[in-house]
Amino acid sequence: MTDSLRKSPLHDAHLLAGADLVPFAGWVMPIAYQGIRQEHEAVRGSVGIFDVSHMGQIETRGPGAEAFLQRTLSNDVTRIAERGAQYSVLCREDGGVLDDLFTYRLGPDRFLTVTNAANHEKDLAWFRTQARHFEVELHDQLDDWAMIAVQGPAAREMLATLADADLPGRFRTAEIGLAGVGCLVCGTGYTGEDGCEILVPAASGPKVWEALVEAGAVPAGLGARDTLRLEVCFHLYGNDLSEDHDPVEAGLAWCLATDTDFIGAAALRDRAPVQKLVPFAFTDRGIPRQGNEIRTASGTGVVTSGTHSPSLGIGIGMGYVPVDQAEPGAPIEVDVRGQIRAAEVRKKPLYAKEPDA
Repeated sequence: MTDSLRKSPLHDAHLLAGADLVPFAGWVMPIAYQGIRQEHEAVRGSVGIFDVSHMGQIETRGPGAEAFLQRTLSNDVTRIAERGAQYSVLCREDGGVLDDLFTYRLGPDRFLTVTNAANHEKDLAWFRTQARHFEVELHDQLDDWAMIAVQGPAAREMLATLADADLPGRFRTAEIGLAGVGCLVCGTGYTGEDGCEILVPAASGPKVWEALVEAGAVPAGLGARDTLRLEVCFHLYGNDLSEDHDPVEAGLAWCLATDTDFIGAAALRDRAPVQKLVPFAFTDRGIPRQGNEIRTASGTGVVTSGTHSPSLGIGIGMGYVPVDQAEPGAPIEVDVRGQIRAAEVRKKPLYAKEPDA
């Protein structure tokens, strides 16, 4: 570890829990505690908690806040209800993706946007450049919050035992006391399970984390977070999204409100991609990894994310392939360190609970 890496407000709690700490996007973060499989299964079966304090936050407020975000973000910001949440991408003029973001409306003229850890400074600089033409104030809140994701089929039941008010629904937010600490609780997550993401004042983060563990939540690291999100085909910036790919190729056309004239909208209107991001599963043994070549009947592509799925027991991944090979069932091959492995394109999500589960 180097002294230049940032530490989460929950760093000491991770040390006490014996976490395996690694450098990640400029931070020291837990990759695992007990082990990736155990933590993955705890989230799928009951409830796990993740320290996601490395995510950044930018508050936008003022009479021009909505108009500014409408110009800056790809989705239709006017459709965010008060105390609502919305997913969008941040684009360059040519449509390349700078980041993917969640934005919460905290009031008529007040919003909070959550950025990816590796992109926070870049996103903040982009926001500040675009904000020059709007009557808004921007506040970097990276140091103000600890952020904890509580995920799993038992997450809400457990959180309710610590809350002093009703939890928000999916894609909603509420200011609630948890374990006696005022928190911003958001009905969002990155695992495919029910649950909430909690923004806690940084100094009180350890108190809330400890209360969640005492209530039965299993601490989980970034390793399980990655296997969980990949099973349900959630994008990871730097892997599945980048400035070299546009959101149409990445399957995110649904979050593009091109009639709002956001930055990049003109380049993305009527875009006909030649590649498409697809989920796939191995029909052979082996584990795909980022950067592996994908071979198809009409050309090559590349794996952007790959892992062994604890829930499915097979190698899974996502990658870009020629658009004519992107239909579910299409056979592909993946070159894993010189070994050619058979696979097929699948539907999203790769993992889904049984209807009666």
